[in-house]
Amino acid sequence: MKISTTALEGVAIIDLELRSDDRGFFARSFDRQSFVDAGLVPAVEQCNVSFNHHAGTLRGMHTQVDPAPEAKLVRCTAGAIQDIIVDLRPGSPTRFQHVAVELTAENRRALYVPPYFAHGYLTLTDGAEVTYQVSQAYTPGTERGLRHDDPDLALPWAREVAVISEKDASWTLLADGAVLT
Repeated sequence: MKISTTALEGVAIIDLELRSDDRGFFARSFDRQSFVDAGLVPAVEQCNVSFNHHAGTLRGMHTQVDPAPEAKLVRCTAGAIQDIIVDLRPGSPTRFQHVAVELTAENRRALYVPPYFAHGYLTLTDGAEVTYQVSQAYTPGTERGLRHDDPDLALPWAREVAVISEKDASWTLLADGAVLT
C-alpha cells in the first residue's frame, strides 16, 4: 500500500502495491498502523457499499460535524467514478479548496477523506459500485452538505449530472448561508 499526500493537508491517495504471480495478485488495501504513521485517522467504525445504476449519478456533497465528524476511505470496486472532496475545516488555509480524483475498478485507487471535508462523487459508468470505510457511524443530526453546482466552489465535474437525490440537489449555496458546522 502506497500513501501519497495531496495539496490539501490530511488528504491522501492510496494505491495498492500488487504482489503478482500466475494466480493473479495480492495487495494490502488497508493497514491501521500505516494510516497512523501517515497521520491519518484509521477509518474502520463502519463499512458501506453504494451501487449506482446509471452513469451521471451524483451522490454528495456530504459531511458529518461534531460530535461525530468522520474520516472516509473511498474505493470504486466496479466501474468508475470521479470523486471530489472540499475542505470545510474552520481556519484552514485551504478552506473551500478541493481535490478531484478518478477512482476505478481498474486503477484500484482509494481516496482518504479527512474529517470536516465534504465528499461527493459522480459515476462515470453504468453499474458503478463504491465502498466506504468510515471512522464514525452515521449520526442523524450531524450531516451537512454543499451543492455540487455551487458557483463559489466551481467544482470540475467530468460530465453532466443526470441523476441526483432531491436532498443533494437542495443543499444551500455558500452565498445563501450554507450551514457547515
